[in-house]
Amino acid sequence: MNPLLRLAYLGFGWLMVAIGAVGVVLPGLPTTPFLIVAVWCFARSSERFERYLIEHPTYGPTLRAWREKGAIPRRAKILSVAMMSVSFPIFLLTAHPSLLFAAIVAAFMLAGAAYVLSRPTAA
Repeated sequence: MNPLLRLAYLGFGWLMVAIGAVGVVLPGLPTTPFLIVAVWCFARSSERFERYLIEHPTYGPTLRAWREKGAIPRRAKILSVAMMSVSFPIFLLTAHPSLLFAAIVAAFMLAGAAYVLSRPTAA
């Protein structure tokens, strides 16, 4: 692999880890999706960092379930759909969007919720 491309994957992987770490302490910012992207980047740049995340005691099981089956834990599904359900009324009340923009946002949230619910449930 091109050394510059490898370095780009490595740097982007660490950026995703950093954003995921912020998500650990900041409510509303998910951690796992950023770590999934980080693992993907590390798979292309650093076997050591990829293995560290995959074997991590807290995040490893979820990352392995996603990698092996595309599965999402039940709690994560519930939280994801609940946050979308709460976020949309807040968006409506605070942004006062046009009907068209509100419909577009609703469509994206529904598509996201449908995708999350369509994935297998991790054990």
